[in-house]
Amino acid sequence: MMNYPNIDPVALSLGPLKVHWYGLSYLMGISLCWWLARRRQKKSVWSADNIDDMLFYLALGVIVGGRMGYIFFYNFKAWFDNPFILFQVWNGGMSFHGGLIGVLIAAFIFAKKEGKTFFELTDFIAPFVPVGLFCGRIGNFINGELWGKVGDFPWTMRLPCNDWRFQQRFCEAGQLWSAPHHPSMLYEAILEGILLFIILFWFSAKPRPRMAVSGLFLIGYGTFRFLVEFIRLPDVGIDYFYGGWLTQGQILSTPMIIFGSIMCFMAYRNRHTK
Repeated sequence: MMNYPNIDPVALSLGPLKVHWYGLSYLMGISLCWWLARRRQKKSVWSADNIDDMLFYLALGVIVGGRMGYIFFYNFKAWFDNPFILFQVWNGGMSFHGGLIGVLIAAFIFAKKEGKTFFELTDFIAPFVPVGLFCGRIGNFINGELWGKVGDFPWTMRLPCNDWRFQQRFCEAGQLWSAPHHPSMLYEAILEGILLFIILFWFSAKPRPRMAVSGLFLIGYGTFRFLVEFIRLPDVGIDYFYGGWLTQGQILSTPMIIFGSIMCFMAYRNRHTK
């Protein structure tokens, strides 16, 4: 087993201004997605100017949707008690499923504005999304959040009990280190980030029926997230459902798998290629 490196979540302090690694991870993810989109732009229906404008719309959808989704799906009671936590993004708390909804709304608006179809846009951006997911999960790791269950493996991590982030949930009085926990956010970084990126980038390298790439993304993310949820602990204040095994994340991921499968079936039945 290993000890959590306990990285300071604040990357840079300039007087009252604090720059958090969590925010920088999102900035890095968005920047890499933009770079990859620019590299593939010449083989698509989108211009370089389209990519720049698209980035603004989609980044706004990620941030607004991700934060509101986290509040609505995982932390509604805390928001009801203190509405200002909606703006405290430096403390973590971004929901992928909320971010996805935000991105889909932004994609619909942008595609309509540019006179393109919705799935022309989503098929183009889907292969780049895992890069942003990878960066976001690394931000979760630095922030010390989204830990998994206790395990006894060489890569499980003990958490320092002198850190306020872990004291109440993972430590008992007098402990210096917690029991070793699965770094489930790193599992997600590997599966939802690296592996899903490889699958989608390979799949989208050749012409595919319209909706197929978008559908495969939904299937891939939903499946990987569903599996990791068996190890990942529920967020504070959220309990297991249906006999103590089903999580909120699995409930939200199941429709993704279903809709993704339907989309792929329809795509190959209709055979409308790019």
